[in-house]
Amino acid sequence: MSDSPTAGNGNGKRRRLLFWIAAMFIIAGVAWLGLWWFVFSLREITDDAYVNGNQVIVSSQIPGTATQILVDDTQRVDAGQVLVRLDPTDDDLALAKAQSALAQAVRQVRQQTQMAGQYDAAVAAQREILVRAQADLKRREPLLAEKAVAPEEVAHARQAAANAQAALDAAQRQAAAAHALVDGTDVAGNPLVQQARAAYREAWVNAHRTSIVAPASGYVAQRSVQVGSRVQPGQPLLTIVPLHDLWIDANFKESQLEHIRIGQPAHVHADLYGGDVTFNGRVEGLAAGTGGAFALLPPQNASGNWIKVVQRVPVRIALDPKQLEKHPLRVGLSTEVTVDTHDRNGTVLAQQATSRSIAQTGVYSADFAAADKAADAIVKANLGR
Repeated sequence: MSDSPTAGNGNGKRRRLLFWIAAMFIIAGVAWLGLWWFVFSLREITDDAYVNGNQVIVSSQIPGTATQILVDDTQRVDAGQVLVRLDPTDDDLALAKAQSALAQAVRQVRQQTQMAGQYDAAVAAQREILVRAQADLKRREPLLAEKAVAPEEVAHARQAAANAQAALDAAQRQAAAAHALVDGTDVAGNPLVQQARAAYREAWVNAHRTSIVAPASGYVAQRSVQVGSRVQPGQPLLTIVPLHDLWIDANFKESQLEHIRIGQPAHVHADLYGGDVTFNGRVEGLAAGTGGAFALLPPQNASGNWIKVVQRVPVRIALDPKQLEKHPLRVGLSTEVTVDTHDRNGTVLAQQATSRSIAQTGVYSADFAAADKAADAIVKANLGR
């Protein structure tokens, strides 16, 4: 009888302990449910994400032999900076020939213009001869009826008038042929000069393209050109990577794409910086297909045994250029991307076609402007007074 109160107290303590333990589990479950509902369910995470960027392949526009290499891997270059120089001998000779041909064309057109004037003078002279011959014939024909002149003299006058008319017709045709070469344009606008001018511009541009320049600013990678190498047009010589313009290709599973929209904010952690740096980005777009669909050898699921494999779709994450400047990244680095899907009002696909230029360079446009200036100087020097 004396042990009953003690046993009752022990059972009460045990029940209270079990109650609090159950309450803690319930609270933890509710907290976890709330955390999942309000946080975890509203974001998508993947560590299958890598830094990507433009890789500008530099190649020559003309054939030649590399004689000087001015940059190497890891070095920074600016747009328009000379990277490689080719042997200019052949192109300089071609430019000299084109310069002589342009000067000769200008002088030839000047000569044709003068010849056209010369034929005009010949037409005027033949017209005077015809007038005199017709006047002589007109004076003699009335005298023939009165037998004041011999018939042979009148016949000779008729023949002289006919010959003068034929000579005038020939002179007029020669003048027309001469004017066909020069009429309608000045010397500089003559087709013969324009043809020689175009050949000179081509030779001038080729001569100046022996200096291969950087089309964009960035850092040099994959330099393969060596001194003495024979370079062909389009052959890759080196690559320039603009590290100020990078993005993330985050490969989300197809089951994670339901709530991802263009414009949603994203947080990126690069393995390079660990958790010390968080890059703020946004969803810029979703790829038009899975990685397997664009592979060199896409899968053929309709043949043989089939095993379902979860596919992934690349999602482009735009990064803040200011953060990239402060914390540089490299192409190919591993990252972890978290997309906040709270706002699901955006679109999955872009609704309008883009009208802005994705990339452009002006380092080649100056070639033709300088070539035109040089051609104008040659034309002017050969126009004479």
